[in-house]
Amino acid sequence: MRRAAAAAAVAPADPQLLAAAFESAIASRSPRLGRAAHARALRLIAPALPPFICAHLVNLYSKLDLPAAAAAALASDPHPTVVSYTAFISGAAQHGRPLPALSAFAGMLRLGLRPNDFTFPSAFKAAASAPPRSTIGPQIHSLAIRFGYLPVDPFVSCAALDMYFKTGRLKLARHLFGEMPNRNVVAWNAVMTNAVLDGRPLETIEAYFGLREAGGLPNVVSVCAFFNACAGAMYLSLGEQFHGFVVKCGFEMDVSVLNSMVDFYGKCRCAGKARAVFDGMGVRNSVSWCSMVAAYAQNGAEEEAFAAYLGARRSGEEPTDFMVSSALTTCAGLLGLHLGRALHAVAVRSCIDANIFVASALVDMYGKCGCVEDAEQIFYETPQRNLVTWNAMIGGYAHIGDAQNALLVFDDMIRSGETAPNYITLVNVITSCSRGGLTKDGYELFETMRERFGIEPRTEHYACVVDLLGRAGMEEQAYEVIQGMPMRPSISVWGALLGACKMHGKTELGRIAAEKLFELDPQDSGNHVLLSNMFASAGRFQAISGPNTDTHTQTNKKPLPKDPGCSWVTWKNVVHVFRAKDTKHEMYNEIQALLSKLRKQMQAAGYMPDTQYSLYDLEEEEKESEVFQHSEKLALAFGLICIPPGVPIRIMKNLRICVDCHRAFKFISGIVGREIIVRDNNRPEVSRIQLGGVDRKTLY
Repeated sequence: MRRAAAAAAVAPADPQLLAAAFESAIASRSPRLGRAAHARALRLIAPALPPFICAHLVNLYSKLDLPAAAAAALASDPHPTVVSYTAFISGAAQHGRPLPALSAFAGMLRLGLRPNDFTFPSAFKAAASAPPRSTIGPQIHSLAIRFGYLPVDPFVSCAALDMYFKTGRLKLARHLFGEMPNRNVVAWNAVMTNAVLDGRPLETIEAYFGLREAGGLPNVVSVCAFFNACAGAMYLSLGEQFHGFVVKCGFEMDVSVLNSMVDFYGKCRCAGKARAVFDGMGVRNSVSWCSMVAAYAQNGAEEEAFAAYLGARRSGEEPTDFMVSSALTTCAGLLGLHLGRALHAVAVRSCIDANIFVASALVDMYGKCGCVEDAEQIFYETPQRNLVTWNAMIGGYAHIGDAQNALLVFDDMIRSGETAPNYITLVNVITSCSRGGLTKDGYELFETMRERFGIEPRTEHYACVVDLLGRAGMEEQAYEVIQGMPMRPSISVWGALLGACKMHGKTELGRIAAEKLFELDPQDSGNHVLLSNMFASAGRFQAISGPNTDTHTQTNKKPLPKDPGCSWVTWKNVVHVFRAKDTKHEMYNEIQALLSKLRKQMQAAGYMPDTQYSLYDLEEEEKESEVFQHSEKLALAFGLICIPPGVPIRIMKNLRICVDCHRAFKFISGIVGREIIVRDNNRPEVSRIQLGGVDRKTLY
């Protein structure tokens, strides 16, 4: 670079040396060097720069993404050539400015300049960013046919093919592909990659086999597209076979291929195999680490995902939007608000907090951690919102059961016209109505979703409606909805009905739901526990343990493993785990003393322990002692002792929080004046009280 600049200074009148300086500035991405060479040219060759130098100037500023300077250089050329216009069009298209590129293409035609085989691909690239119904792409296509470049020129044909796929004109794209006399690997790759991006993995797989049948050899792009297709279709076996082919052909040394393999195994629920591929990589880049973080996050391994993120940072990788957004999803699963805030700070420091993917992940993280105010602030400060952002905000309200605000945001989404709702949006809205008690609104949305939004109800929607009706005590109507489902009811559907029957004591209907659950998932001990709780609440202890009952028969066919209930709270970067009747914690005596004190204060405030779900036919006093030793109450007592006032107490539980603990936490929140947030395996329950204990507010 220095030699080129020095040569330009020593022999400034030589256009070839000035051109070398321009190329050196492009290679080093140095606008300063480019402007210095430009100034030198103006000083020594002015007033009239030769077309050769003018073309280099347009190319220089276009590739350095300096649009104003590039346009000025093109305008200052008294006799622009096809090379100058092609350089400008190419630079504008590559840097996401389709309108200037297409305007220059039209200006070029008005001057009578004939586009060449480099101009047309750049024009097609710009046309690919045009609105779907725009006629610009087909017009350029017609011009390329007129000048004899289509369909014979493979370079131009591939660009046109890519343009049609990206603008959603699949019929025209397939017609053009069928007319191509020479389908090289680039053309096949255009079909495969666009099919993957559009969510058509089977078409990608078919195109790959078409390439092989035509005698073509795949390249790195083909291999990555095939792995992405297998990931999208969850074809684990096919992908594993292809893994063997990749090793045989020597592609396993390419970092892009290995990254796609990590992504494939992660999306196919094989995080261990993804880690094996990752560990075997000789060279890793930012995409490698991002793929590994995402693989763990997608499989519910939040701790491993965050550890992978920390490994990336220790290895010197700078945080990217994808890496930070993937790590933020783990914080929601861990209820790691402090970790999420730390990642938020990283995003701000790296100037990526305004990125739409990072902002959406932040809204989702804060919403799932119970900090809806923070989620709202980010949501309303985000300059641009996509579907994920809207869904995250509505989902945040759904998690705390704030149906009114969820419906308000949903209405804002419809009115804004920024994006149309998808099936996830409606799941969140119906869920918020279920948890917020707006049965009529939720059911009306379910009934009209096909007509209003063109969305066919899925299993998830039916599960939400069953839960909606069940919470309102309308279990029989919920059962009728299940019977009318066009698809087979899933575990979540029957589970929602069983939970509702347990809540309202509908034991016979609950037994039907339980039998269906036993058929679908006989190894899930949680279903047996839920059924037993339902019978216990009705006082039918014989139905739980009797030798002639269905529950006894189902449970004793084979011992079922049951995850022990545990709760944990984080303080000073240490996770304190508690189990029911836990006596091993070092602060056991202090915890029991505080619980005893709180119990007296709660009873004075009108609290009565809810023992209806006790599984044993015990004396009432024994039942009360039993429920007061639940793991979440122990964790709460520890938090009250250690966490200073003013700091919310955040508790995580691996099983659903019981009814008594939920009620007890509301009483304790009012007594001690503390904000308590509990996240169980179902959703967070948030109990709040204003400082001073004047006005108490509980969010379900």
